[in-house]
Amino acid sequence: MNISEAFIENLVHQVMQSLRESAPDFEKTVDPSGVIGIKTKTVVCEPFEGRDDVRLKDIVTLDEAPRMGAGIMELDHADFEWTLTYDEFDMVIDGELEIEIDGRVVSGKAGDIIYIPKGSAIHFKTPTKTRYAYFVYPANWQEQ
Repeated sequence: MNISEAFIENLVHQVMQSLRESAPDFEKTVDPSGVIGIKTKTVVCEPFEGRDDVRLKDIVTLDEAPRMGAGIMELDHADFEWTLTYDEFDMVIDGELEIEIDGRVVSGKAGDIIYIPKGSAIHFKTPTKTRYAYFVYPANWQEQ
């Protein structure tokens, strides 16, 4: 069987293109054991619901973590309402995150963690540009 050089070159090109399309656009290591490492500084968030003051990026897939979801969110002097259909932990990376609920405010700064229980009707608020990691249960929160 003769395989041409052009065939091999085309095959390699297709494999490389497929790898580029499936690779995350941030630094992420997935160990065969299932352990995942993510360099949060490399995560570039995308506009959420067409808003420039609210940006996010999911950092794990349902295949990688079928029970828990995670991502990075950036709020730039933002204020928006949200009702959670899932449990969520938020860890502030930069800035200050405020969660207003029933007229009260729970706030966190870099290094702080805030828990928001399922069913909470809240206002996310940020007096500055804020970046935080979110961790949700269940992972398929959009289907709840």
